[in-house]
Amino acid sequence: MTSKPRGAGSRGPKTGRHETPEERADRRWGELLQELRVAQTGVQILFGFLLAVVFQPRFAELSDTDRAIYVVTVMLGSATAAALIGPVSYHRLVSGRRLKPQTVTWASRLTVLGLVLLLCTMCCALLLILRVALHNSLALWLVGGMALWFLGCWFVVPVRALARSSRERGK
Repeated sequence: MTSKPRGAGSRGPKTGRHETPEERADRRWGELLQELRVAQTGVQILFGFLLAVVFQPRFAELSDTDRAIYVVTVMLGSATAAALIGPVSYHRLVSGRRLKPQTVTWASRLTVLGLVLLLCTMCCALLLILRVALHNSLALWLVGGMALWFLGCWFVVPVRALARSSRERGK
């Protein structure tokens, strides 16, 4: 009598792997944690710098507009940190309740939200820095260009790869 390989017959959807839903969830969770480690570290450093700005002597010299940009940037940074740290809390609260696939789904959604918020945070931080450094409207154009760059790198390239993959599978 031969035994089937572990997970045989339960090929994960669209993965090309022989894994059970639980094995797939475990693998996806591990991958997501690695991604979150990178994003969380960057967000925490950026947020720490943002919090320190208000204590710098030149902060008092900022215009009302620049102060408003700063407040929006700090709030976005806080929301970004919450979204990117959220999956850890979610996992901890539901751990051991056999909800790993749902946990991975919700953690992935929070991560994408966190990336969108990070894009906004970085653009606002750049706008503030460039307004202070350049004292002209060129700052807005530079930030717009950088926002397009971020969108391209973070979202357009992966979406195009997904679309291309879907077309190739459909042939």
